[in-house]
Amino acid sequence: MTQEDLFKNIIAHAKEYGFVFPSSEIYDGLSAVYDYGPMGVELKNNIKSYWWESMVRQHENIVGLDAAIFMHPKIWEASGHVGAFNDPLIDNKESKKRYRADVLLEDYLAKQEEKIEKEVEKGRKRFGEAFDTPQFLATNPNVLRIKEKINTVGQRMKEALQRNDLEGLRQLILDCEIVCPVSGTRNWTDVRQFNLMFSTQMGSVNDDANQIYLRPETAQGIFVNFLNVQKTGRMKIPFGIAQIGKAFRNEIVARQFIFRMREFEQMEMQFFVRPGEEMKWYNYWKAERLRWHSSMGLGPDRYRFHDHEKLAHYANAACDIEFAFPFGFKELEGIHSRTDFDLSQHQKFSGRKQQYFDPETNESYVPYVVETSIGVDRTFLALFSAAYAEEALEGGESRAVLKLPVVLAPVKAAILPLVKKDGLPEKAREVWQLLTYDMSTQYDEKDSIGKRYRRQDAIGTPYCITIDHQTLEDNTVTLRERDSMRQERIPVSALRNRIREQISFSHALSRLNG
Repeated sequence: MTQEDLFKNIIAHAKEYGFVFPSSEIYDGLSAVYDYGPMGVELKNNIKSYWWESMVRQHENIVGLDAAIFMHPKIWEASGHVGAFNDPLIDNKESKKRYRADVLLEDYLAKQEEKIEKEVEKGRKRFGEAFDTPQFLATNPNVLRIKEKINTVGQRMKEALQRNDLEGLRQLILDCEIVCPVSGTRNWTDVRQFNLMFSTQMGSVNDDANQIYLRPETAQGIFVNFLNVQKTGRMKIPFGIAQIGKAFRNEIVARQFIFRMREFEQMEMQFFVRPGEEMKWYNYWKAERLRWHSSMGLGPDRYRFHDHEKLAHYANAACDIEFAFPFGFKELEGIHSRTDFDLSQHQKFSGRKQQYFDPETNESYVPYVVETSIGVDRTFLALFSAAYAEEALEGGESRAVLKLPVVLAPVKAAILPLVKKDGLPEKAREVWQLLTYDMSTQYDEKDSIGKRYRRQDAIGTPYCITIDHQTLEDNTVTLRERDSMRQERIPVSALRNRIREQISFSHALSRLNG
């Protein structure tokens, strides 16, 4: 199965089992907007809770905030979003579709990387165990030719983006012979800059209404509340402010499912530090955030750091934690050293001092900031795509299973009476009542026990509890584990503690902090 086919299966599975639906589907949908179904909202809430527990409650010097989506429009002037929050866009004259020019080129480079992987695979098949991958990559003429093309195109793209050379970007697209994915033609318009913020009016009468924006990021709500939080919380530097909230960007390129959306959710933490100490904390948070991702057990080979060569105007260091999605390594979380740009800009535009008096150094200064910013939706997609598997079973059967981290699974336990008679449903209801206050559960008595197991596998339920005739005799049940499908007999009295230990945040976070 190709990665493209796998991704299509993942998207179909997400809809079929109530995780993610196209928004407004009965009206033919709304591009790059999605709704989370019954299973999806549970998984999404678990992701946010796990982040909050580890980020806020496990750090005595980090507190929370929930800032409003609507903010004073001058905030976005101060932050630079009004003047510089743009994407280079290009239209195909045949399909009338609009694309980000840099994304078209990134996709082209990704395809060149795939060509190298195919060359390596051919070499591996040809030479077997004697195949030396590093030597092949360093000497094979086809690989070297592709590498040279990647380096040349990558360098030209980087220089064009740094100089804001829109004609240079268009010419590079033409030189690479990149075609529109819809029309298959290379009939491109000029590249233009497009501001990504949604605007609206606040006021009851149009003539008197003020133009405001839906926030394109959650960070500015933290910055303008810096002093409020610092004073009311009696916070001493270094300290952090964390927030989970919606953000909105007019993403023209609707692609890759929930990876890139117009309405999305962020989990951000801004960490305020003394000037001159920002790189120490930048490196600290790089390591901490990768450790958090690793705690979910998806495998270290799925993550990598990507340092930014072109820094944003506010940063003196920046990197991404990239994840191996089915469509390649892409940004999952950003860690940025933002200097004192944000607080200094808000001090300038508002006329209010944004300084902190440090009792240890006996001086006042505008703090520097180290930011960690992760997308809830991208984390959802990373977990979902890594957990999805199609497995062949004995007897020619197969199953689709979501091997989600137990602590994040939407449903923790399914209670299944073997048959719908002989007092088994009544006993199963007793077991359900025993567990339902401690964990999310499902009761299911429809279809054969095998089909019910498959349904629970498909939504990622880690434990299935089967109540049979023996249960009525000795008060034991069959506990089935999702990943291994191993079954064991345990007393009903032991169920709660057995499962609760594995699904609790405290259990997961103790491993993270250990």
